[in-house]
Amino acid sequence: MNALDPRLRGDDDSTMPHPRDILLGAQAQAGFLPVCDHYSGVEVRMRKSLALQAELMQEFGACVFDVSLDCEDGAPVGGEAEHAALVTELALQAQPGARVAVRVHPVDHPAFEADVATIAGRAGHRLSHIMIPKAESPADIERAVRAIDAAGAKQLPVHALIESPAAVHRAFDIAAHPRLQSLSFGLMDFVSAHGGAIPSAGMGVTGQFTHPLVVRAKLEISSACHAHGKVPSHGVVTEFKDQAAFGAAARKAADEYGYTRMWSIHPDQIRPILEAFAPTDNEIETAAGILQAAERADWAPISHGGKLEDRASYRYYWQVLERAHRTGRLLPNDVRGWFTAPRP
Repeated sequence: MNALDPRLRGDDDSTMPHPRDILLGAQAQAGFLPVCDHYSGVEVRMRKSLALQAELMQEFGACVFDVSLDCEDGAPVGGEAEHAALVTELALQAQPGARVAVRVHPVDHPAFEADVATIAGRAGHRLSHIMIPKAESPADIERAVRAIDAAGAKQLPVHALIESPAAVHRAFDIAAHPRLQSLSFGLMDFVSAHGGAIPSAGMGVTGQFTHPLVVRAKLEISSACHAHGKVPSHGVVTEFKDQAAFGAAARKAADEYGYTRMWSIHPDQIRPILEAFAPTDNEIETAAGILQAAERADWAPISHGGKLEDRASYRYYWQVLERAHRTGRLLPNDVRGWFTAPRP
């Protein structure tokens, strides 16, 4: 089985209750997102990102990464309104099934209200979410939600960036907001906010996983998300030429820091993120076997491979299959039907 095999979907006419309906309760993550969130803000790169997303949708049979169109760093000073109009048009032109988001300006920026009115007002029905940068408190999330709702996009989820020491302190409260779907860590601004107390190496591919203040912030954000069933998204790793170093960083974010999603800022980072966050072939086979046996037992406890398995472990193994699906992995024939029909 290839690590990123495009053959993903199959047909299943089963009328049995769906594992999501049975297993995902109060202790489970509230939603599942593609493991890669790809950012671009310059027009030519935004168009290329959307084209690449369409290509990979064809290859894998699923939308395996989000495209986030950037207003905060992408809009030229004085050209915020024109840039907002541009990203709105790009979002509206995206292919059916594509996941497109927009990062607007921070809530205290003069362009924030206009960004939201234009983008959510015209393309809210087409967006997967809106990203709010430099979120400092739950009040910032609430202000963003009110603006989005006023634009007529009351269904639109909100993602937020934690970028300061004070925001890290409030991460659990921010993550608790019911409209918030995901929190990301803004490494560069976080390091800069310390006035030189964190060396520049703390922004690098190695130092961001070793400096104690950065490590603490990453763990706080990840823990806050898991406490409230939200998606923790690991932020920027700027090295994209050194694929080995980047791949190691992505695996560390996934395996040691509890992140289930990661930013890409260059097309060469997308596939390494998919690889790092995907379960192994053995993990997929084990999860599929246990869940099939659990379904046959009507989800009561079972003995499987000499071990006791019950609802708690079933939930874990279901999430393994969810990750496999969202990273374009080949699923065993007997469980593909769980992923064929669109579900909330």
